[in-house]
Order: sequence, then structure tokens, then C-alpha cells
Amino acid sequence: MTESSSPSRTPRLLSLATAVPRYRIAQDDVKAFGKFIFADRGSGFERLLPVYDNAGIETRYSCAPLEWLGDHKGWKDRDRLYIDTSVDLLEHAAGKCLDEAGLCPEDVDGIVVASTTGIATPSLDALLMERMPFRRDLQRLPVFGLGCAGGVLGLARAAALSKAAPGEKWLFLVVELCSLTFRPGDHSKSNIIATALFGDGAAAALVTCGGEGIKLTGWGEHTWPDSLDVMGWRVEDDGLGVLFSRDIPTLVREKLRPEVEVFLKRNGLAVEDIAKWLFHPGGVKVLDALEDGFDIPRGGFGHARSVLRDFGNMSAATVMFVLEQALAKGVNGKMLAGALGPGFTAGFLLMDADG
Repeated sequence: MTESSSPSRTPRLLSLATAVPRYRIAQDDVKAFGKFIFADRGSGFERLLPVYDNAGIETRYSCAPLEWLGDHKGWKDRDRLYIDTSVDLLEHAAGKCLDEAGLCPEDVDGIVVASTTGIATPSLDALLMERMPFRRDLQRLPVFGLGCAGGVLGLARAAALSKAAPGEKWLFLVVELCSLTFRPGDHSKSNIIATALFGDGAAAALVTCGGEGIKLTGWGEHTWPDSLDVMGWRVEDDGLGVLFSRDIPTLVREKLRPEVEVFLKRNGLAVEDIAKWLFHPGGVKVLDALEDGFDIPRGGFGHARSVLRDFGNMSAATVMFVLEQALAKGVNGKMLAGALGPGFTAGFLLMDADG
């Protein structure tokens, strides 16, 4: 997908807003709680303890206090909290996003919602319609299963729908409550590492053709073969169990750049044309691998590292926080947002801040 020659058919990002739940948790507190839950229970926790200090995270936000997460809650309790908190956060983010654009819910023609950390039927967008006065002919597209790639690919879906109907305004919403994967009965290495990384957050972005805002000029993705076991969730009796491979940094370092180059070439660009990289910060090792793969000096993904430090890994929502920070600091030129998710899939979104 490449930019149309007609500016009126170019999707633009009119406004962006984020939201976090009420519980702000320091990494030191998570580390102490992890020790309380996992130490001396045959989990090899002491060997993994340094992951808390090396995660590049100082604080993050949670939909529940640590004590609740450390209790042996089942699917019913976890999913009820997922639904209640998700709708609250989406209402806050959507309201702020629309206010920034000078619009009201009745002005929105469609909603795309991405989330993979819980199950809601009716979907989150339908539940949100009972909170906010959207029109009853609102078009809805709930998207499940994209994981960390959901922020980039969800925004791309909203851009594609906007491009198909240039007069329409599409609201992209994303919410992830990764803290709900904190399951005290799972002493696996993946679960322990997840407790050192994951936080909760939501975001909203308004997309339409015309107006003022960053141009969304191209989008795409690549799914590698035989990679289904690299990243995802396992459905367990007490919730979602995290699945991620220790090989992810190596895959990022060795296999991502060639696919980015193919994507950029389809859009008439090369790596050297990108003024700013806005990638989802899956973790410090992933960011290091990204910088190595694209020959960027260590620390070059500054916005991503800053978001990781202050909010942790919020799965699909995280890249929206990175984009928000970049826009707040001022941007120009061409930007590439990217994220990796289950599949194993890379999502790309090309943006242009000039004109």
C-alpha cells in the first residue's frame, strides 16, 4: 500500500491520547513481590532476579494492586477486571483524543479496537457505545490476537478504512492489561520474566483524510514461516500464560532489517530516508537488537527507551505512547513505526510529518 497521488485521499493523524490505570507500581516493589511469590518454590527465581534490575523499567501502571494480582484468581475474576478497566481507560483516552481534535463522539464514523489481553463479547467497542454518545450507525472493527503488533497494525487498519472512504473519521483504540498475566502458580521462566516487564495502558488516535496532522503514507507487515512458537499466549485455567522465545533479540537483529528494506522499497524509500524510528520497546534486549540491526548508536531509540522506563511493556498500546512522546517533542521528516507480535509478525507504518 502506497500513498495516493491525491492529498485528499491521504489519511492523517489528527489527534492522539493515552491513558493508564490508577495503580502506579515501582519496579523495586515488583521485584520484592516477585521474590515473595516465587522464591524458594523450585522456580530458580534467584537466578532470574537480575532481570528486574536489567529491564530498563523504573515504574509502570496496573489495573490492580500487586496483592490482587498475587492471589490465585481464575479466568472469571481476571476477565471481569479486564472488561471493566478496559472500558474505563478507552472512555478516558477516546474523550481526550476527541477533545484535542475539537470533535464529539457523534462525529466519528467508525472505530477500530485492538486488544489481546482479555475476552469481551459484546466487544469493547460495543460496551463503549453505552458510555459515550456515538451514532448508532457507527462502523465497528474489533481486532484480537495481534499482540504487541496491534498498535501499529490497528492504526494501519484505521488508516486503510479512512483512505477507502475519505470523508469518514475513524477512531483507533487500543488497550492492553498485561499485568493480568501475573499468575502466582506459574513458576516458568517466561512468567517470571513477564512480571519484570509488563504494564497496562490504553490509547486513542483519530484518523481521517484531509485536515492538519501527520500523514500516514504506507503500511505493511511480514509474517515469518514456522514461527508460531516465538510469541503469544497459552490459555490456562487461571488466565493467559505468556509465551515468548529467548531467540527474539536474535531474530530482530538478523531478520527484521531485510523485511523493513523490502517494505520501504515498495514505498519508494530506503533506510537512509527515515528520520525517526518509532518501534515498540519489547524490552532492553530487543531495543539493543534493533539498534544493532539498523546501525544506530546505542540509545538511539530514545523515545522507546523512555516509555519503557516509565510505563513498562504495555504490549500493543506501547508504540502509541512512543508516538505521543515523539509528537510532543516535535518531529519532522519521514518516520517508521514498527512492532513485533504473534505470528511471528512484524508490522510497519510509514508516517510523514512534512506537509
